[in-house]
Amino acid sequence: MPRFFLLTLCALAASAQAAKSPNIVFIFADDQRADTIAALGNAHIKTPNLDRLVHRGLSFTRAYMQGGNNGATCVPSRAMLMSGRPYFHVDEKLMRDETWPHAFGEAGYATFAAGKWHNGPGSVGRSFQTAKAMYIGGMTNPMKAKVCDLLPTGKMGPERLSPKHLCEEATDEVLGFIKAHDPAKPFYAYLAFDGPHDPHIVPDGFPVTYDPAKIPLPANFLPQHPFNNGDMTLRDELLLPWPRQPAAIQEMLADYYRYISYLDLQIGRILDAVEASPQAANTVIVFAADSGVARGSHGLIGKQNLYEHSMRVPLIIAGPGVPKGQRTDALCYLFDVLPTLGKVCGVAAPKTSEGREFSALFTTPASAHRPQLLFGYRNIQRALSDGRWKLIRYPQVDRTQLFDLQTDPFEITDLSAKPEHAARVADLLARLAEEQKALGDPLPLVVAKPQPAEWVPPQKLPKPGQK
Repeated sequence: MPRFFLLTLCALAASAQAAKSPNIVFIFADDQRADTIAALGNAHIKTPNLDRLVHRGLSFTRAYMQGGNNGATCVPSRAMLMSGRPYFHVDEKLMRDETWPHAFGEAGYATFAAGKWHNGPGSVGRSFQTAKAMYIGGMTNPMKAKVCDLLPTGKMGPERLSPKHLCEEATDEVLGFIKAHDPAKPFYAYLAFDGPHDPHIVPDGFPVTYDPAKIPLPANFLPQHPFNNGDMTLRDELLLPWPRQPAAIQEMLADYYRYISYLDLQIGRILDAVEASPQAANTVIVFAADSGVARGSHGLIGKQNLYEHSMRVPLIIAGPGVPKGQRTDALCYLFDVLPTLGKVCGVAAPKTSEGREFSALFTTPASAHRPQLLFGYRNIQRALSDGRWKLIRYPQVDRTQLFDLQTDPFEITDLSAKPEHAARVADLLARLAEEQKALGDPLPLVVAKPQPAEWVPPQKLPKPGQK
């Protein structure tokens, strides 16, 4: 009897300790630009529920994904998020290293996932204890998505046609998990939307619409990118012909905004459920996206570039210990987020995680985090930003861009050829090379025989997927 009593006390103590750990709801969008939230400055979009989250939490104005080695940059971005590893070290299939969701599970959390998974079926079971309505793959029609559930064996079950819009079904599954969850144990719930990635499809009858004529063009709109960036005719850039027509861009933005508003509706359902639950005061809600996208900025359509519109992502964190209605300009990567949540929740980091936790920003939002960030896209683009100055290097065509983000946040005026900035360009190039060395990035910033920088669009669009 004494031994049983002691074991019971230990179990109760462990349960009480677990209950003190905050719950996590992580909501992840696909291709949502950082400038698509009304409460953060976009007066032309309707995002009432994301606005609620902004007012409840801390918004990051300089959060970034780091890069990608192919056109589907969302693949490494999601892998970096889950593993806490940088672009140059990450295993995109997440089969080599322990993931952060698995670490949460090892720490006593109930872990759950629903929605898009772009890192192969084998890593779902390596990351989560339970997963439902998972779409394994990249771009899809969200009204005709094939989803599957994680089996007790750790393998994915058979595919089935989703009866609803993929984002709605994934939201339903997360809501069901939260409702049925034992409050004695903390949980980590991951909701991954497939939107607003194209095709921008929402259910018939969704009432929010946008008049394309009333949506302004991006401040940095161009009919065509001014030079060859190395990937001018990949699939995303073939969505519209050259030169980009203002009306076509506005129509694309109207569809894009409508999809974001539809996602916002699903986010509202999550917020309502959490707020109505007895654990509302002990639940952290995170909203982020895997990347931005151009949508007419700089004459581009896709995300295969290192401009702010494609690399900067929304990041909002709300919950216990997080300041309400505040913003931080601290530089951070997406793969810093889960190390931070792990720190807050007392979860031991996976041995291979390299992200830097930024929990100090919850008490001092005005403080700094990383002094500079390196970005990369394939072997054709590299960039370095310290928050004020940003240098982009295109080795294959021997082009360099320099932007003052303080006075030129839309990266319109290239200062690299100005004599007064020659020393700054040299310094940033040297710092970029140092960051490359530290991360094991072998790409030379100068090549012996650069290609012509000039580029003439094809008169006839190639078939999607063809160069």
